[in-house]
Amino acid sequence: MVKIGPSLLSADFLNMGRELDRMAQAGADYIHFDVMDGTFVPNLTFGAPVMRWAAKGPLKVDAHLMVEHPETFIEDFSRAGA
Repeated sequence: MVKIGPSLLSADFLNMGRELDRMAQAGADYIHFDVMDGTFVPNLTFGAPVMRWAAKGPLKVDAHLMVEHPETFIEDFSRAGA
């Protein structure tokens, strides 16, 4: 079965709540979080607090940890809803 998980990086950051609702209405199965630490990959993105907020929305969340030491992030993102 195919599942659709759009990346939150494609959302309008000024209207996150509306964007999460739009993704759910469009048929998304979950929201994909690209988590970057600025070391393993050059960009920085969302932390666990943003995921905790998004997990309260209409969709499940998953985390793609593109980080140097994922073991230091797993517990925080698990608690946040991933």
